[in-house]
Amino acid sequence: MRLMIIGGLEGHISAAGKIALQRGAKVIHCEDIAQGIGALQNGKSADLVMVDIKQDIGKFIADLEQSRIHVPVVACGVDNDARAAVKAIQMGAKEYIPLPPDAELIAAVIEAITEENNDMIAGDPAMKQVVALADKIAPSEATVLITGESGTGKEVMSRYIHNKSKRKAGPFIAVNCAAIPENLLESELFGHEKGAYTGATSRRIGKFEEANGGTILLDEISEMHPLLQAKLLRAIQEREITRLGSNDSVKVDVRILATSNRNLEKSVMNGEFREDLFFRLNVVNIKLPSLRERPSDLIILAQFFADKYAEVNGVPKKKLSEQAKKKIQACQWRGNIRELENTMHRAILVSIEDEIEASAIHTESSMNISMQAETPVNSPSPSGVSSASNSYIEENSSYSSSISSSDNEIKNTGAVETLVGRTVAEVERDLILNTLDHCVGNRTHAAKILGISIRTLRNKIKQYKDEGVDIDKISGANIYS
Repeated sequence: MRLMIIGGLEGHISAAGKIALQRGAKVIHCEDIAQGIGALQNGKSADLVMVDIKQDIGKFIADLEQSRIHVPVVACGVDNDARAAVKAIQMGAKEYIPLPPDAELIAAVIEAITEENNDMIAGDPAMKQVVALADKIAPSEATVLITGESGTGKEVMSRYIHNKSKRKAGPFIAVNCAAIPENLLESELFGHEKGAYTGATSRRIGKFEEANGGTILLDEISEMHPLLQAKLLRAIQEREITRLGSNDSVKVDVRILATSNRNLEKSVMNGEFREDLFFRLNVVNIKLPSLRERPSDLIILAQFFADKYAEVNGVPKKKLSEQAKKKIQACQWRGNIRELENTMHRAILVSIEDEIEASAIHTESSMNISMQAETPVNSPSPSGVSSASNSYIEENSSYSSSISSSDNEIKNTGAVETLVGRTVAEVERDLILNTLDHCVGNRTHAAKILGISIRTLRNKIKQYKDEGVDIDKISGANIYS
């Protein structure tokens, strides 16, 4: 646990720091937000930042976002000032801690932020084999390629391996290769010098340097551009990187974990992924089973998520009813653990019985069955998106298609009211955002359903943000990418 404390806090800073140190945290202190952001940009990693309420927390969080540094921020202030607490939360802080510091409160915040479960739910034989392999190779320095369908828990497995390794005291740095624009990913990985390109106003330490002495996770590596793949291969082989705008190489000591939901061997055959990089990454391959392949874990995981979100939302914990269990077991869970987690989050909020009733379990399968029951026999059946969306995909796959030419089929699906009078751009936007919501914010999965590249989807999302659409309201959009 690495804690950064920013500000003077009227002498209480030392007390807060001592409490954190006693709880096993490594503490660094910065006088103001400028010093704090500078330290983070230059490789001083932190798992949590505590900021004096007198500092400009809004600017600090904006600077973090601009620098693509992801770290939770907690505001602190002398006395329990309700207005200050509300303002801090509105500016983006996760919590507000009144000072002088209470040892138990600070301990609880640190524990909540850094809570990592070193045990995995793995009662099913299929999952037991995977965890046994992970336990065996975790203490080594081997590069690991973790594969599996979207939502199977590849990043969770990555953290599990890190926590079981000799590097567990070092940083664990995750980089989502699919979520970062192509032209920024190289700087994100390797860093840059001041003036390296337009907008590079200061030196930036990349994720490889930030992960020095620990583990770096290259999430969804199959989305990486071939030109950058070559530079990554050199970094792996030589154990050194070169910042953009510099001719000097920097030695790095990192263990590399990578994930992909694609068949990389097929990508190699298609010329989309470098064969030499594939062999460098695939020293050990851990293939995570889908939720359908580990049925014994279904109910245990469902109850775990129900308890978790009951606590998060401050509602009573409830057991699953027998009918709810049967409904969960009957679902295909194409979105895997991510879909199950989202379903149980909803269930604990809408449940009105003493036990979670079956009607509170709103699964994709049950919604599709309901939609099919309401759809006329001659109408296209839904398959993952709404019937109106399916009609749009089928009838408007080319922008040159005429809406009027398919008017009769649209009327049969009841979609005419939702399409006529709207522009193609409006319908496309709703289709993309609804599909993204359906995929719980997973952009890779949404792109596959829509039949577009992840890059095209990313550009569309950026366009919608620029137009004022609140993308953060999409289910899970800030979490999964």
